[in-house]
Amino acid sequence: MVMAPSSKADEKAAVDAAAWMFNVVTSVGIIIVNKALMATYGFSFATTLTGLHFATTTMMTLVLRWLGYVQSSHLPFAELLKFVIFANFSIVGMNVSLMWNSVGFYQIAKLSMIPVSCLLEVVLDKIRYSRDTKLSIVVVLLGVGVCTVTDVSVNTKGFIAAFIAVWSTSLQQYYVHFLQRKYQLSSFNLLGHTAPAQAASLLLVGPFLDYWLTNKRVYAYDYNTRSLIFIILSCTIAVGTNLSQFICIGRFTAVSFQVLGHMKTILVLIMGFFFFGKEGLNMHVVLGMVIAVVGMIWYGNASSKPGGKERRSHSLPTIRQQKHSGLSESTELDGKL
Repeated sequence: MVMAPSSKADEKAAVDAAAWMFNVVTSVGIIIVNKALMATYGFSFATTLTGLHFATTTMMTLVLRWLGYVQSSHLPFAELLKFVIFANFSIVGMNVSLMWNSVGFYQIAKLSMIPVSCLLEVVLDKIRYSRDTKLSIVVVLLGVGVCTVTDVSVNTKGFIAAFIAVWSTSLQQYYVHFLQRKYQLSSFNLLGHTAPAQAASLLLVGPFLDYWLTNKRVYAYDYNTRSLIFIILSCTIAVGTNLSQFICIGRFTAVSFQVLGHMKTILVLIMGFFFFGKEGLNMHVVLGMVIAVVGMIWYGNASSKPGGKERRSHSLPTIRQQKHSGLSESTELDGKL
């Protein structure tokens, strides 16, 4: 039985919506848990905690592979090394940027990931954006900027840290989509390759980096039952956050993930006002939220239209296509001989 095109489109839309919801729920959840862990229990070792997140994700992929849900796959070491470098510089860069910059400049740096991701897609993937798609991205940037950017002060070392963080994060997210397409990897497969390498490197470097940033040693932290519960909860939610990020970027692109991902910023602000008081809630912030949401809806509509976002050349050949092409050429040569 052949599925009708409309039902296929409906099924894809339902899966896309489920992937976005999965990412939004886990991302907002981990922000709330980590905020409680760091603010209430004083666990300020962000890099080491991220290493624990990837160690838990590694265990999840190993269990799924043992159960047969994840098939063995291949990712060249050079590609894995590039990805891990980008990803780890992204994590470290963000942590250092937050420490060295004002909150306002940190938010501006995060917003700049969208135009950088657009540039990477235009240069590397030959993507062409329609005028409406470009304008909708500008509206999203304006809205999120209005409701999140307050004090803005810049210094040289903070700017360098932010620059490294923005480019490494954009490259890491681009590479998630690139590697899944080129090597025909599922989100589970790609996580199975990258999570162990990130866990090992971050758990090795994390304690030293956290000591440099906080002047506190992770080994000297006063671990108790409640803080351990929150650490375990954070690691558990992080599995869903890591997986959903790979699923979303794999199904869409890094730019769409960044643009629509700012809905999480809006939700975190709303939940912050709900849980921690309304002293920061004013018409200025509400206006920014409304502008951002309008921009996201516009982007979703504009980018899905024909010509809204399209490649100017043929798509990237996958490993399977390359092998098939090589087989065809060898067959032709055999025939000529």
